[in-house]
Amino acid sequence: MMEKRMYKNTDTAISLLGLGMMRLPKLSPDKDAIDYEAAQKIVDYAYSHGVNYFDTAYMYHSGDSELFAGVALKKYPRDSFYLASKMPIWMADTPADVERIFNDQLKKCQVEYFDFYLCHSLDAGHFKKLKDFGAYDFLRKMKEEGKIRHLGFSFHDTPAVLQEIVDTYEWDFAQIQLNYLDWTLQDSRGQYEILEKAGIPVIIMEPVRGGFLANPGADAEAKLKAARPDQSTASWAIRFAASLPGVMTVLSGMSNLEQIEDNVRTMEQFQPITAEDQAVLDDVVDNCLKKDFVPCTGCRYCMDCPFGVEIPKVFRTYNGYALQKNASRFLRNYADIPESEQVHNCQKCGACMAECPQHIAIPDKLAMIGELVEKLKAEN
Repeated sequence: MMEKRMYKNTDTAISLLGLGMMRLPKLSPDKDAIDYEAAQKIVDYAYSHGVNYFDTAYMYHSGDSELFAGVALKKYPRDSFYLASKMPIWMADTPADVERIFNDQLKKCQVEYFDFYLCHSLDAGHFKKLKDFGAYDFLRKMKEEGKIRHLGFSFHDTPAVLQEIVDTYEWDFAQIQLNYLDWTLQDSRGQYEILEKAGIPVIIMEPVRGGFLANPGADAEAKLKAARPDQSTASWAIRFAASLPGVMTVLSGMSNLEQIEDNVRTMEQFQPITAEDQAVLDDVVDNCLKKDFVPCTGCRYCMDCPFGVEIPKVFRTYNGYALQKNASRFLRNYADIPESEQVHNCQKCGACMAECPQHIAIPDKLAMIGELVEKLKAEN
């Protein structure tokens, strides 16, 4: 049976596994259009196995995610699941756009209310705009009218900024990026502790770091398999996030049935991280931090690049090399990226950096990868 967590002191039982709708199956690898038939199978499997929290957003899949959510969940009783979406304040040009976007979301999702609604991807800049546009006051009004049941925010910045957000407004919940690598790498521990102290329930995003922790390299995978041969590599990341007592649900953006089956199995037979498990994870983290990988989660917030660089694909290809150091494989995989999407097209305009939740110095990293490609070509 699916593990459940109670929302605060209520009878609202949330599945410990939530389905994130940012990485649904696509009709084409390089396009955002959703394969509705394949994605519906994932939703149906999740629902039939006790998953009742579904998370979408205005800009996921270039706007198709909310439309899909409306279609996919329409077959189920409205009171049998919890739907979450988000206000992308950076997409509002005027305060009036906040109301327009919100009403559009209700229509796209084919619902009269959102169970959980978030101010999307708050950092210092987005939070200032949220205040300047009076967006929080509007969303509180929507809550009073019953169009929002619980109002929260998702977050990408430092603990100091998080503390300011927590202190400024009243929040029902918060969503942060947390996994066993970012626990120290991006101080998600500090973020979690701020929310726990404030009594704010936590929703976890990127528990597997965009799939990176499902394939963290041969050495790391060997350590995890030796410790628990019957469990997948990804299950360690899911279990780490779910083991924290302040966590309400762990979102996973699942792209195929194998992933949803594995994650459901993990949460139906949930085993919290033990002291022995943590020692193994500490060893894995030490190993990962020694690699010169790019901390990209593949969220695609940086896209589209004005000059055509396929940034997430380039970083994914490079990270495979950073973990395995297989030069010939890296060069083959890089050559498979169309020439128009390769790093030499980067003009260092910085547009990508303004959107990156991980605050990666993207042009510098692309330049580094370009230099590596030329160096390895000369050596091979």
